[in-house]
Amino acid sequence: MSGALGGPAMPESTHPLSEADREIQAAARALVDELIPQEVEAELHGGELPAEVLQRHRRRVAELGFEAINMPKELGGGGFSAFQQVLVQEQVGRATNALGWVVHTPASWLPQVASDEQLRRWVLPTIRGERRECYAITEEGAGSDVDAIQATAAAGGDGHYLLNGVKWHVTSFNHADHVFFQAKLAAGANAGAHAMFVVDLDAPGIRVVRTPAYSHSFPYHHPVVAFEDVRVPAGQLVGEEGDGMRFAYEWFRYERLMIAARSLGAAERLIEEATAFASQRRAYGRPILDYQAIQFMLADSLTELWAARLMTYRTAHGIDEGLDVKVQHAQCSMAKLYASEMAGRVADRAVQVFGGRGYMRENVAERFYRELRVDRIWEGTSEIQRTIIADQLAKRGVRRLIG
Repeated sequence: MSGALGGPAMPESTHPLSEADREIQAAARALVDELIPQEVEAELHGGELPAEVLQRHRRRVAELGFEAINMPKELGGGGFSAFQQVLVQEQVGRATNALGWVVHTPASWLPQVASDEQLRRWVLPTIRGERRECYAITEEGAGSDVDAIQATAAAGGDGHYLLNGVKWHVTSFNHADHVFFQAKLAAGANAGAHAMFVVDLDAPGIRVVRTPAYSHSFPYHHPVVAFEDVRVPAGQLVGEEGDGMRFAYEWFRYERLMIAARSLGAAERLIEEATAFASQRRAYGRPILDYQAIQFMLADSLTELWAARLMTYRTAHGIDEGLDVKVQHAQCSMAKLYASEMAGRVADRAVQVFGGRGYMRENVAERFYRELRVDRIWEGTSEIQRTIIADQLAKRGVRRLIG
């Protein structure tokens, strides 16, 4: 079969893919191949590309049917299976500077619990690409330990809540128009329990405290944002009081699996680029690929990538097959833990293969070396993933978790 968009056919896979899966994978790869030539320009301009270039990329995403791939078809989304989403996100991970984030995936957990008003105001416009969301969960003293948040939601007697708190790392705030704000209820029967609210960013009382600089060059900022007596109607509570942690866990499971998928794509790109360089770069009269030191680094990288890919693919299939949600939770943690750490090792080796070139910002290995580091931190650190895995192991045993 020839690849989508007139590109070359995708190689045979050691993992079974349906014809539809192969078409999705090939189209996603072709899309990212269009993004990759803009990486250096983006890197040298703080991650930003000219507005007309970004709009062209967004049009291509819509043309290919990759807008809201994680949302139900009946609501206008792509309706992709978890496995198909992994195939797309794996290709997204091949591009640096978050250029692949143009493939937007809204809050997939929201439609099942959204009210009619929330569907109309936020869900459906987001699926159509007309609105964008961000999450305000993390705080200065509460990262992986979400229950340590200090933000509060106080119910008034007038059908409104007052939201207060300072949130850190509010990713994509500068590209969003509404936010999911997580807080603890200040009083009432559910005092101390978590609640989540959807809030338009033009609501009075929301302000950016500062926008820190990060290691990567992304167009999506992660500012510190203060919520000061932000007054929202009770209709902007998502689900019920006390549901906030459940939604956060659903989001974490999804994001952990997709981080694993993007790590696969990054590692594949690095191995391809490093191998091509090593076959051309000569030292002492021979290509450096002839030297065992280089061969071993590439061999280890390829072996680890294959293992991570099989783990990630199987986790996605388990979700599609309706695997118990607690087992899903553990397996998503295992996939994120192994794939993100694998990609970090591959990036380190790639920098070494490229030598001095690998330390230049124009080099793909240098960019990935910086960018991939955060995957071992956000949506739960590697240490938190190990804690989750060990907890589930103690409760369910080896065979229940891995068969």
